[in-house]
Amino acid sequence: QVRLVESGGGLVQAGQSLRLSCQASGRTFGYYTMGWFRQAPGKEREFVAIVNFGGAKSYADSVKGRFTISRENAKTTLWLQMNSVKPEDTAVYYCNAARQSGSTWGVDLDFAPWGQGTQVTVSS
Repeated sequence: QVRLVESGGGLVQAGQSLRLSCQASGRTFGYYTMGWFRQAPGKEREFVAIVNFGGAKSYADSVKGRFTISRENAKTTLWLQMNSVKPEDTAVYYCNAARQSGSTWGVDLDFAPWGQGTQVTVSS
């Protein structure tokens, strides 16, 4: 059974940095585009960033220039470097495969079910 395990979240002050990790077990990333999503309290889960097999990346406008996504295919690990965090970045962060949906990206649950996510809380 494929599992996704996110880690690295925590409580930080605005302007600080965090590095999130996502480890997949049970299968490799293969040719899947992998991404980070987040869900803030009372809001729907939203796209944050993706990276495809070739290393091409795309970011939500709200995080562009502050966050960096990367992947290590052999280790089936995905990272999200979060710099200059803001209170509005507070959310549970999830990783999973992604597929393009119009001008944005949605989850591709053919890869794996959602993991438990990792909580990021940014204080002002």
